[in-house]
Amino acid sequence: MIQTINNYQLSIVNCQLNNPVKVNAHLHTPYSFSAFRDIDDALDRAVAEDVKVVGINDFYTTKGYQEWAEGCVKRQLYPLFGIEFISLNEEDQKAGLRVNDPANPGRTYLSGKGLSHPFRLAEPYATMLSNVRDEANRQVEAMCGKLNELLRQKSCSFTLDFKRITDELTKGQVRERHLAKALRLNLYEACENDESRIRELLERLFDGKALKSSLDNLAGVENEIRGNLLKAGGAAFVPEEAAAFLPVKTVQEIIIAAGGIPTYPFLADDANGNYTDFENDLERVAKQLTERGFHSVEFITTRNDVLLLEKYAAYLYEQGFVVTFGSEHNTPAMEPVKLFARGGAALTDKLLQINYKGACVIAAHQHLVKQGLKGYIDQNGYADRSKRHELEALGEQLIQ
Repeated sequence: MIQTINNYQLSIVNCQLNNPVKVNAHLHTPYSFSAFRDIDDALDRAVAEDVKVVGINDFYTTKGYQEWAEGCVKRQLYPLFGIEFISLNEEDQKAGLRVNDPANPGRTYLSGKGLSHPFRLAEPYATMLSNVRDEANRQVEAMCGKLNELLRQKSCSFTLDFKRITDELTKGQVRERHLAKALRLNLYEACENDESRIRELLERLFDGKALKSSLDNLAGVENEIRGNLLKAGGAAFVPEEAAAFLPVKTVQEIIIAAGGIPTYPFLADDANGNYTDFENDLERVAKQLTERGFHSVEFITTRNDVLLLEKYAAYLYEQGFVVTFGSEHNTPAMEPVKLFARGGAALTDKLLQINYKGACVIAAHQHLVKQGLKGYIDQNGYADRSKRHELEALGEQLIQ
Protein backbone atom coordinates (compact mmCIF):
# COMPACT_ATOMS: atom_id res chain seq x y z
CA MET A 1 0.00 0.00 0.00
CA ILE A 2 1.34 3.44 -0.92
CA GLN A 3 0.21 6.41 1.16
CA THR A 4 1.11 10.03 0.46
CA ILE A 5 0.92 12.52 3.32
CA ASN A 6 2.42 15.99 3.13
CA ASN A 7 4.85 14.99 0.36
CA TYR A 8 5.89 11.78 2.15
CA GLN A 9 5.46 8.71 -0.03
CA LEU A 10 5.48 5.69 2.19
CA SER A 11 5.83 2.05 1.31
CA ILE A 12 4.14 0.68 4.40
CA VAL A 13 4.44 -2.97 3.45
CA ASN A 14 8.20 -2.72 3.05
CA CYS A 15 8.79 -0.79 6.27
CA GLN A 16 10.23 -3.30 8.76
CA LEU A 17 11.07 -1.06 11.76
CA ASN A 18 14.10 -3.24 12.38
CA ASN A 19 16.55 -0.45 13.16
CA PRO A 20 15.27 1.11 16.40
CA VAL A 21 16.94 4.25 17.63
CA LYS A 22 17.11 5.04 21.35
CA VAL A 23 13.99 6.72 22.72
CA ASN A 24 13.12 8.40 26.01
CA ALA A 25 9.48 9.40 25.71
CA HIS A 26 8.91 10.89 29.19
CA LEU A 27 11.19 13.64 30.50
CA HIS A 28 10.30 16.43 32.91
CA THR A 29 11.97 19.83 32.63
CA PRO A 30 12.29 22.82 34.99
CA TYR A 31 8.91 23.97 33.67
CA SER A 32 7.55 21.56 36.32
CA PHE A 33 10.46 20.08 38.33
CA SER A 34 13.51 18.32 36.99
CA ALA A 35 17.00 17.07 37.71
CA PHE A 36 18.08 18.99 34.61
CA ARG A 37 19.46 22.51 34.94
CA ASP A 38 17.45 23.57 31.89
CA ILE A 39 16.18 22.20 28.59
CA ASP A 40 19.59 22.56 26.94
CA ASP A 41 21.05 20.36 29.69
CA ALA A 42 18.43 17.66 29.05
CA LEU A 43 18.95 17.67 25.29
CA ASP A 44 22.75 17.83 25.50
CA ARG A 45 22.69 14.74 27.71
CA ALA A 46 20.44 12.98 25.19
CA VAL A 47 22.94 13.72 22.42
CA ALA A 48 25.87 12.53 24.53
CA GLU A 49 24.05 9.25 25.25
CA ASP A 50 22.91 8.76 21.63
CA VAL A 51 19.21 9.06 22.49
CA LYS A 52 17.58 10.28 19.28
CA VAL A 53 13.87 10.66 20.21
CA VAL A 54 12.96 12.66 23.29
CA GLY A 55 9.58 13.46 24.81
CA ILE A 56 8.88 16.45 27.04
CA ASN A 57 6.24 15.47 29.63
CA ASP A 58 5.80 18.15 32.31
CA PHE A 59 3.05 18.29 34.93
CA TYR A 60 0.12 20.49 33.90
CA THR A 61 2.06 22.65 31.46
CA THR A 62 3.19 22.88 27.84
CA LYS A 63 5.24 26.06 28.31
CA GLY A 64 8.48 24.26 27.44
CA TYR A 65 7.29 23.07 24.02
CA GLN A 66 8.80 25.81 21.85
CA GLU A 67 12.17 25.66 23.58
CA TRP A 68 12.10 21.86 23.35
CA ALA A 69 11.27 21.94 19.65
CA GLU A 70 13.98 24.49 18.82
CA GLY A 71 16.57 22.61 20.89
CA CYS A 72 15.74 19.35 19.13
CA VAL A 73 16.05 20.91 15.67
CA LYS A 74 19.43 22.35 16.65
CA ARG A 75 20.67 18.92 17.77
CA GLN A 76 18.92 16.77 15.14
CA LEU A 77 16.75 15.07 17.73
CA TYR A 78 13.12 14.12 17.15
CA PRO A 79 10.76 15.81 19.65
CA LEU A 80 7.64 14.28 21.17
CA PHE A 81 5.21 16.53 23.03
CA GLY A 82 3.47 15.27 26.17
CA ILE A 83 1.89 16.38 29.44
CA GLU A 84 1.13 14.75 32.79
CA PHE A 85 -1.82 15.05 35.19
CA ILE A 86 -2.87 13.65 38.54
CA SER A 87 -6.54 12.77 38.26
CA LEU A 88 -9.15 11.03 40.37
CA ASN A 89 -11.52 8.17 39.68
CA GLU A 90 -14.18 8.46 42.41
CA GLU A 91 -15.54 4.95 41.85
CA ASP A 92 -12.08 3.47 42.34
CA GLN A 93 -11.58 5.68 45.39
CA LYS A 94 -14.84 4.52 46.99
CA ALA A 95 -13.89 0.92 46.24
CA GLY A 96 -10.47 1.39 47.86
CA LEU A 97 -8.81 0.44 44.56
CA ARG A 98 -5.17 1.48 44.21
CA VAL A 99 -4.56 2.34 40.55
CA ASN A 100 -1.08 3.75 39.85
CA ASP A 101 -0.57 5.62 43.11
CA PRO A 102 0.26 2.95 45.71
CA ALA A 103 -0.75 5.11 48.69
CA ASN A 104 -3.96 6.78 47.48
CA PRO A 105 -6.89 4.71 46.17
CA GLY A 106 -8.52 6.21 43.08
CA ARG A 107 -5.76 8.70 42.45
CA THR A 108 -4.57 8.16 38.89
CA TYR A 109 -1.58 9.58 37.09
CA LEU A 110 -2.27 10.16 33.39
CA SER A 111 -0.17 11.34 30.47
CA GLY A 112 -1.06 12.83 27.12
CA LYS A 113 1.21 11.92 24.20
CA GLY A 114 1.60 13.65 20.85
CA LEU A 115 -0.10 16.93 21.76
CA SER A 116 -0.34 19.67 19.16
CA HIS A 117 2.63 21.96 18.69
CA PRO A 118 2.17 24.90 18.52
CA PHE A 119 -0.06 24.10 21.48
CA ARG A 120 -3.77 24.75 21.06
CA LEU A 121 -6.55 24.10 23.58
CA ALA A 122 -10.09 25.44 23.24
CA GLU A 123 -12.48 26.40 26.04
CA PRO A 124 -13.65 25.19 28.45
CA TYR A 125 -10.58 22.95 28.59
CA ALA A 126 -7.99 25.76 28.61
CA THR A 127 -9.56 27.21 31.76
CA MET A 128 -9.78 23.77 33.37
CA LEU A 129 -6.06 23.23 32.80
CA SER A 130 -5.19 26.70 34.10
CA ASN A 131 -7.34 26.24 37.21
CA VAL A 132 -5.84 22.89 38.19
CA ARG A 133 -2.33 24.33 37.73
CA ASP A 134 -3.22 27.31 39.93
CA GLU A 135 -4.71 25.02 42.56
CA ALA A 136 -1.49 22.99 42.68
CA ASN A 137 0.49 26.20 43.24
CA ARG A 138 -1.88 27.29 46.04
CA GLN A 139 -1.38 23.98 47.83
CA VAL A 140 2.41 24.34 47.72
CA GLU A 141 2.15 27.96 48.92
CA ALA A 142 0.12 26.73 51.90
CA MET A 143 2.84 24.15 52.60
CA CYS A 144 5.44 26.93 52.47
CA GLY A 145 3.44 28.79 55.13
CA LYS A 146 3.38 25.73 57.39
CA LEU A 147 7.08 25.17 56.79
CA ASN A 148 7.77 28.74 57.92
CA GLU A 149 5.69 28.16 61.08
CA LEU A 150 7.89 25.15 61.82
CA LEU A 151 11.08 27.14 61.21
CA ARG A 152 9.92 29.79 63.69
CA GLN A 153 8.90 27.16 66.26
CA LYS A 154 12.35 25.58 66.03
CA SER A 155 14.04 29.01 66.44
CA CYS A 156 15.65 28.95 62.99
CA SER A 157 17.32 32.14 61.79
CA PHE A 158 15.50 32.17 58.43
CA THR A 159 12.18 31.58 56.73
CA LEU A 160 11.33 30.88 53.09
CA ASP A 161 10.13 33.53 50.64
CA PHE A 162 7.55 31.89 48.38
CA LYS A 163 7.76 34.60 45.73
CA ARG A 164 11.53 34.32 45.64
CA ILE A 165 11.27 30.53 45.30
CA THR A 166 8.82 31.00 42.42
CA ASP A 167 11.00 33.61 40.70
CA GLU A 168 14.40 31.97 41.18
CA LEU A 169 13.81 28.22 41.30
CA THR A 170 10.85 27.71 38.97
CA LYS A 171 9.42 28.57 35.58
CA GLY A 172 6.14 29.58 37.25
CA GLN A 173 4.92 26.22 38.53
CA VAL A 174 5.88 25.40 42.12
CA ARG A 175 6.01 21.86 43.47
CA GLU A 176 6.87 20.47 46.87
CA ARG A 177 10.30 19.48 45.57
CA HIS A 178 11.02 23.19 45.03
CA LEU A 179 10.28 23.78 48.72
CA ALA A 180 12.66 20.98 49.71
CA LYS A 181 15.38 22.49 47.51
CA ALA A 182 14.78 26.00 48.86
CA LEU A 183 14.95 24.75 52.46
CA ARG A 184 18.18 22.88 51.76
CA LEU A 185 19.77 25.96 50.11
CA ASN A 186 18.73 28.31 52.92
CA LEU A 187 19.77 25.88 55.61
CA TYR A 188 23.24 25.33 54.14
CA GLU A 189 23.70 29.09 53.82
CA ALA A 190 22.46 29.86 57.35
CA CYS A 191 24.77 27.20 58.81
CA GLU A 192 27.68 28.38 56.62
CA ASN A 193 27.98 24.80 55.30
CA ASP A 194 29.07 23.57 58.73
CA GLU A 195 28.17 19.88 58.79
CA SER A 196 27.48 19.54 62.50
CA ARG A 197 25.24 22.63 62.54
CA ILE A 198 23.31 21.47 59.46
CA ARG A 199 22.75 18.01 60.90
CA GLU A 200 21.73 19.40 64.29
CA LEU A 201 19.18 21.76 62.70
CA LEU A 202 17.72 19.09 60.45
CA GLU A 203 17.42 16.73 63.41
CA ARG A 204 15.43 19.44 65.22
CA LEU A 205 13.18 19.94 62.19
CA PHE A 206 12.75 16.17 61.85
CA ASP A 207 11.68 15.87 65.53
CA GLY A 208 14.77 14.00 66.60
CA LYS A 209 15.25 11.90 63.49
CA ALA A 210 18.82 12.05 62.21
CA LEU A 211 19.69 12.82 58.59
CA LYS A 212 20.83 9.66 56.80
CA SER A 213 22.36 11.20 53.64
CA SER A 214 25.80 12.71 53.33
CA LEU A 215 25.62 16.47 52.96
CA ASP A 216 27.19 16.42 49.50
CA ASN A 217 24.37 14.12 48.34
CA LEU A 218 22.09 17.06 47.60
CA ALA A 219 19.36 14.93 46.07
CA GLY A 220 19.38 12.63 49.10
CA VAL A 221 19.12 15.55 51.54
CA GLU A 222 16.23 17.09 49.59
CA ASN A 223 14.43 13.77 49.41
CA GLU A 224 14.71 13.38 53.20
CA ILE A 225 13.41 16.93 53.73
CA ARG A 226 10.47 16.15 51.46
CA GLY A 227 9.77 12.78 53.05
CA ASN A 228 9.98 13.99 56.64
CA LEU A 229 8.30 17.39 56.37
CA LEU A 230 6.22 17.69 53.19
CA LYS A 231 4.63 14.28 52.66
CA ALA A 232 1.57 12.94 54.52
CA GLY A 233 2.31 12.93 58.26
CA GLY A 234 4.97 15.64 57.95
CA ALA A 235 4.76 18.89 59.93
CA ALA A 236 4.33 21.01 56.77
CA PHE A 237 2.05 18.68 54.84
CA VAL A 238 -1.13 20.18 53.39
CA PRO A 239 -3.60 17.77 51.77
CA GLU A 240 -4.82 18.61 48.30
CA GLU A 241 -8.28 20.07 47.91
CA ALA A 242 -10.74 18.27 45.65
CA ALA A 243 -10.18 21.00 43.03
CA ALA A 244 -6.61 19.77 42.60
CA PHE A 245 -7.83 16.60 40.88
CA LEU A 246 -9.87 16.55 37.71
CA PRO A 247 -11.86 13.38 36.98
CA VAL A 248 -10.10 10.84 34.76
CA LYS A 249 -12.67 11.33 32.00
CA THR A 250 -12.17 15.10 32.04
CA VAL A 251 -8.41 14.72 31.76
CA GLN A 252 -8.89 12.37 28.81
CA GLU A 253 -11.11 14.99 27.16
CA ILE A 254 -8.51 17.72 27.72
CA ILE A 255 -5.77 15.59 26.18
CA ILE A 256 -7.91 14.75 23.15
CA ALA A 257 -8.92 18.41 22.73
CA ALA A 258 -5.20 19.31 22.78
CA GLY A 259 -4.58 16.89 19.91
CA GLY A 260 -3.00 14.19 22.07
CA ILE A 261 -3.42 10.52 22.94
CA PRO A 262 -4.58 9.71 26.51
CA THR A 263 -1.95 7.42 28.00
CA TYR A 264 -2.01 5.29 31.14
CA PRO A 265 1.33 5.22 33.04
CA PHE A 266 1.91 1.80 34.61
CA LEU A 267 3.46 1.70 38.05
CA ALA A 268 3.96 -2.06 37.53
CA ASP A 269 6.10 -4.20 39.85
CA ASP A 270 7.72 -2.83 43.00
CA ALA A 271 10.99 -4.04 44.53
CA ASN A 272 9.19 -7.10 45.93
CA GLY A 273 7.46 -7.96 42.67
CA ASN A 274 4.07 -6.67 43.87
CA TYR A 275 1.50 -4.72 41.85
CA THR A 276 -1.35 -2.38 42.71
CA ASP A 277 -4.90 -3.71 42.90
CA PHE A 278 -5.70 -2.36 39.43
CA GLU A 279 -2.55 -3.65 37.73
CA ASN A 280 -2.02 -7.05 39.31
CA ASP A 281 -3.93 -9.04 36.67
CA LEU A 282 -2.38 -8.36 33.26
CA GLU A 283 -5.23 -9.65 31.10
CA ARG A 284 -7.85 -7.90 33.21
CA VAL A 285 -6.04 -4.53 33.28
CA ALA A 286 -5.59 -4.60 29.49
CA LYS A 287 -9.32 -5.15 29.08
CA GLN A 288 -10.26 -2.49 31.64
CA LEU A 289 -7.94 0.11 30.13
CA THR A 290 -9.52 -0.49 26.73
CA GLU A 291 -12.99 -0.14 28.25
CA ARG A 292 -11.88 3.12 29.88
CA GLY A 293 -10.79 4.54 26.54
CA PHE A 294 -7.02 4.05 26.67
CA HIS A 295 -5.08 2.86 23.63
CA SER A 296 -1.65 3.95 24.84
CA VAL A 297 0.39 3.04 27.94
CA GLU A 298 3.83 3.86 29.27
CA PHE A 299 6.34 2.66 31.84
CA ILE A 300 9.07 4.43 33.80
CA THR A 301 11.61 1.68 33.33
CA THR A 302 13.90 2.36 36.31
CA ARG A 303 11.07 1.21 38.61
CA ASN A 304 10.71 -2.27 37.18
CA ASP A 305 12.45 -5.62 36.93
CA VAL A 306 13.52 -6.03 33.31
CA LEU A 307 11.84 -9.43 32.82
CA LEU A 308 8.56 -8.39 34.42
CA LEU A 309 8.67 -5.18 32.39
CA GLU A 310 9.07 -7.21 29.20
CA LYS A 311 6.19 -9.49 30.21
CA TYR A 312 3.81 -6.55 30.70
CA ALA A 313 5.00 -4.41 27.79
CA ALA A 314 5.03 -7.28 25.28
CA TYR A 315 1.53 -8.44 26.23
CA LEU A 316 0.11 -4.91 26.01
CA TYR A 317 1.78 -4.36 22.66
CA GLU A 318 0.32 -7.64 21.37
CA GLN A 319 -3.12 -6.42 22.48
CA GLY A 320 -2.74 -3.40 20.22
CA PHE A 321 -1.65 -0.72 22.70
CA VAL A 322 0.94 1.91 21.85
CA VAL A 323 3.69 1.31 24.43
CA THR A 324 6.45 3.79 25.32
CA PHE A 325 9.06 4.15 28.05
CA GLY A 326 10.65 7.06 29.87
CA SER A 327 12.73 8.04 32.86
CA GLU A 328 10.84 11.10 34.20
CA HIS A 329 13.86 12.82 35.78
CA ASN A 330 11.39 14.64 38.07
CA THR A 331 13.49 14.18 41.22
CA PRO A 332 16.74 15.93 42.21
CA ALA A 333 18.76 12.81 41.34
CA MET A 334 20.50 12.87 37.97
CA GLU A 335 20.35 9.57 36.10
CA PRO A 336 21.18 8.67 32.49
CA VAL A 337 18.75 9.71 29.76
CA LYS A 338 19.41 6.36 28.10
CA LEU A 339 16.83 4.02 29.59
CA PHE A 340 17.53 1.09 31.87
CA ALA A 341 15.50 -1.10 34.21
CA ARG A 342 15.73 -1.57 37.96
CA GLY A 343 19.23 -2.10 39.24
CA GLY A 344 20.78 -0.72 36.07
CA ALA A 345 19.72 -3.68 33.92
CA ALA A 346 19.87 -3.01 30.19
CA LEU A 347 16.61 -3.09 28.28
CA THR A 348 16.15 -6.18 26.10
CA ASP A 349 16.02 -5.98 22.31
CA LYS A 350 12.28 -6.64 22.47
CA LEU A 351 11.76 -3.70 24.84
CA LEU A 352 13.86 -1.38 22.67
CA GLN A 353 11.78 -2.39 19.65
CA ILE A 354 8.46 -1.88 21.45
CA ASN A 355 9.52 1.55 22.70
CA TYR A 356 10.70 2.63 19.26
CA LYS A 357 7.48 1.51 17.59
CA GLY A 358 5.49 3.40 20.19
CA ALA A 359 7.51 6.55 19.55
CA CYS A 360 6.92 6.12 15.82
CA VAL A 361 3.14 6.08 16.36
CA ILE A 362 3.31 9.23 18.49
CA ALA A 363 5.52 10.96 15.92
CA ALA A 364 3.07 10.05 13.15
CA HIS A 365 0.10 11.16 15.24
CA GLN A 366 1.70 14.55 15.90
CA HIS A 367 2.48 14.98 12.21
CA LEU A 368 -0.99 14.06 11.00
CA VAL A 369 -2.86 16.19 13.53
CA LYS A 370 -0.67 19.16 12.64
CA GLN A 371 -1.89 18.77 9.03
CA GLY A 372 -5.49 18.78 10.23
CA LEU A 373 -5.80 15.03 9.58
CA LYS A 374 -6.89 12.18 11.84
CA GLY A 375 -4.07 10.73 13.88
CA TYR A 376 -3.99 7.50 15.86
CA ILE A 377 -7.20 8.41 17.68
CA ASP A 378 -10.21 10.32 16.44
CA GLN A 379 -11.95 13.29 18.09
CA ASN A 380 -13.81 10.88 20.37
CA GLY A 381 -10.62 9.14 21.51
CA TYR A 382 -11.29 5.95 19.51
CA ALA A 383 -8.34 4.16 17.90
CA ASP A 384 -8.53 1.56 15.15
CA ARG A 385 -5.71 -0.59 16.50
CA SER A 386 -5.53 -2.58 13.26
CA LYS A 387 -4.08 0.57 11.66
CA ARG A 388 -1.28 0.92 14.21
CA HIS A 389 1.35 -0.58 11.86
CA GLU A 390 0.60 2.13 9.31
CA LEU A 391 1.40 4.86 11.80
CA GLU A 392 4.49 2.98 12.93
CA ALA A 393 5.68 3.08 9.33
CA LEU A 394 4.90 6.78 8.89
CA GLY A 395 6.59 7.59 12.19
CA GLU A 396 9.72 5.70 11.20
CA GLN A 397 9.96 7.74 7.99
CA LEU A 398 9.67 10.94 10.01
CA ILE A 399 12.20 9.89 12.65
CA GLN A 400 14.76 8.23 10.36
